[in-house]
Amino acid sequence: MSHAIRFHRTGGPEVLQWEAVDLPAPDAGEVRVRHHAVGLNFIDTYHRSGLYPLPLPSGLGMEAAGVVEAVGEGVAGLQAGDRVAYTSGPLGAYAEARNIEARHLVRLPEAISFEQGAAMMLQGVTAHYLLHSTYPVKAGETILVHAAAGGVGSILVQWAKLLGAAVIGTVGNDDKAVRAKALGCDHVIIYSRERFAERVRELTGGAGVAVVYDSVGRDTFLDSVSCLQRRGTMVSFGNATGPVAPFDCGLLARSGSVYVTRPGLLDYIATREELQARCAALFDAVGSGRLRIGINQRYALRDAAQAHRDLEERRTTGSTILLP
Repeated sequence: MSHAIRFHRTGGPEVLQWEAVDLPAPDAGEVRVRHHAVGLNFIDTYHRSGLYPLPLPSGLGMEAAGVVEAVGEGVAGLQAGDRVAYTSGPLGAYAEARNIEARHLVRLPEAISFEQGAAMMLQGVTAHYLLHSTYPVKAGETILVHAAAGGVGSILVQWAKLLGAAVIGTVGNDDKAVRAKALGCDHVIIYSRERFAERVRELTGGAGVAVVYDSVGRDTFLDSVSCLQRRGTMVSFGNATGPVAPFDCGLLARSGSVYVTRPGLLDYIATREELQARCAALFDAVGSGRLRIGINQRYALRDAAQAHRDLEERRTTGSTILLP
């Protein structure tokens, strides 16, 4: 008998339950993975709350790292004992072990720990597609990263600096400002004390930034658009404060013929080849030490509800993992 976090109704963290579950032998094309670490991401709170509706009851969680225990018929290239990680497929990573289609798994290099693997798959692959595909950042450009001390934000800042960009980061308090500066931000704005749109214009001599990476959503969207230079790009990739309200498209013309996009991870790892290429780039950057994955919080998996509370109340920085 294995255990997993499941929920039977949407709501606050209190709906998460630690349950015993049956785990049959893997079906054809599936692999059973024994998790060593599970990633916590803000999208998990959207699934739990009902912002992103799911059939209920449901499991939770999109990424984990562990060891292959068994393989189903027709699985090639994986065997018991292999170290693996994933960040796609059906929800259900909040579990001691699970069956998952082999096509979602990538081999985890020996140089990368299970904890790093679980902490960086979704956030790191997201940072890769945002910086290299959604808007390919170029050396010499100035960009704005909201929640710069958070999970995705902390990776975005470091990777953008590797690409030669100047980075303005926003954070909520002084402790997070120190962290964002240490990650490489050229300028840090504490949005609770400063109007970030006005400050961005000051820092750029009135020009604005080439791109804004915004995971905050409703509370920052309009001001983020106003930070852009002519024909700049607004990348809204999260809803930490709620979904962005409908707006008049004329705003884009009035703001300098700017672009707005709302990307999603699955569209950037839609093929096996794309998934492997992004993971290879991430593993290389982390394995070489050029990109640091800050695991700043660890919780027992059965304490996932408390982890959700802390995440939603902005008590966390960097990456957070759940330990089965």
